[in-house]
Amino acid sequence: MTLTLFALIALTVSLDVVGQLAFKLGLDSLPELAGGFRLLGFCRQLFAAPLLWTGILAYVVEFVTWLTVLSMAPLSLVFPAAALSYCGVVVAGRVVLKEHISRRRWMGTLLITAGVMLVCTTQ
Repeated sequence: MTLTLFALIALTVSLDVVGQLAFKLGLDSLPELAGGFRLLGFCRQLFAAPLLWTGILAYVVEFVTWLTVLSMAPLSLVFPAAALSYCGVVVAGRVVLKEHISRRRWMGTLLITAGVMLVCTTQ
């Protein structure tokens, strides 16, 4: 794996984590609608939430970056590497959102990371 490919995969993973964090923080910041959930009111809130637009922008940039990655390497190599975004979201959930992460979830995260390393270091 070249340094350029590694950097692009890292950018893709980072943008995925940023997008997920922006979506979560954006939705958590929306005020509760009076009278319960109403689709039209909820959609208006979504369009007015800057963090949700940040998440969408992160996903658009990630999409273009991912297409570049796919043009450079086999899918069987890069797709498992993209699974690191799951690990990044767990870590970001703990650090940024102060979520409790159980031992079992940490073990699963470590197993995913080990699997990615195994796939990416073998030819």
